[in-house]
Amino acid sequence: MDILQTGQGELIGWHDPDEHRAWVAAHKSRALEDKRTTLREAIARYVPDGAIIACGGFGHIRVSMAAIYEIIRQHKRDLTFCGKTAVHDSDVLIAAGAVCRIEVAYAFGHELRGLSPASRRAVESGRCQVVAEISNAGYQWRFLAAAMGLPFIPTRVMLGTDTLAHSSAKVIEDPFSGKPIALLPACYPDVVLMHVHRCDKYGNCQVDGIAVEDFELARAARRLIITTEEIVDEEMIRSQPWRTLIPYYLVDAVIEAPYGAHPTLMPDRYYFDEDHIGEWLRLSKTDEGAAEYFERYVYSVEDFAEYLELIGGEERLEYLRQVEHLEAPLRAPWLEEKK
Repeated sequence: MDILQTGQGELIGWHDPDEHRAWVAAHKSRALEDKRTTLREAIARYVPDGAIIACGGFGHIRVSMAAIYEIIRQHKRDLTFCGKTAVHDSDVLIAAGAVCRIEVAYAFGHELRGLSPASRRAVESGRCQVVAEISNAGYQWRFLAAAMGLPFIPTRVMLGTDTLAHSSAKVIEDPFSGKPIALLPACYPDVVLMHVHRCDKYGNCQVDGIAVEDFELARAARRLIITTEEIVDEEMIRSQPWRTLIPYYLVDAVIEAPYGAHPTLMPDRYYFDEDHIGEWLRLSKTDEGAAEYFERYVYSVEDFAEYLELIGGEERLEYLRQVEHLEAPLRAPWLEEKK
């Protein structure tokens, strides 16, 4: 095989597919086991310092913020973050000192809300290293290759771009057409954090709305921690088996965490908490402000339930559940500040 180009980015999360298959066989059971636990126990057991982690959802949508805050609360360190997008989840993890290396397609911004002062400051000061770059499709296909048990996946994405030059991909001559083709290496994260609408105690999960890359990511993960809006009876899952996006045998831990995506959006359940996101963006302009946020919302509370009470409890959550507030960005504090 003739290698025409080799990206200069660091290769993270790659395993020989046969080695990964053997690891999964040795560490994961196919038995129907009750996997309910607490976030404290799940993070302590499955997220070691130095792990490569990834998150389900997308941007500010359906992110397991309950798990993210618990990682910070337990002072996990030297984590590497990988995925298509890294927005509120990676921003707070980097600012807290948990993540020191990152490879994502989109990072250091909060989409239409503006850039991430905390993450940009960390990268510019050397506290966090960007180890490689990639495109959105590129990372989804890295996870797809892993889910399929392949060492790499061929694609035309990123060909002829500087993104490929800073990635871990290789370009070869296609043996069929003689044209260049990019090979994206598989990625198997050590730990994946994912928030779903409902699942049973065994870990059979359903997601309402767009799955984004969660189908592939769940199958690429070595360890999969599920937080869910509600744990439902197994019979409810069995009554509509076609809706099970993630089967139980992929899952290591199940934690019932209502509103576990706050302050991000949970489709058909509750909207973004723009006030809270705005508070983070305001405070995180300085290291002192970020430390103030973590002391107030992470370290001063025992768990995510106490956090929800602190941000306004049922009254605030009811506000976020109301359909008429789907136009909330038009009244968001960050928008008024930008004006």
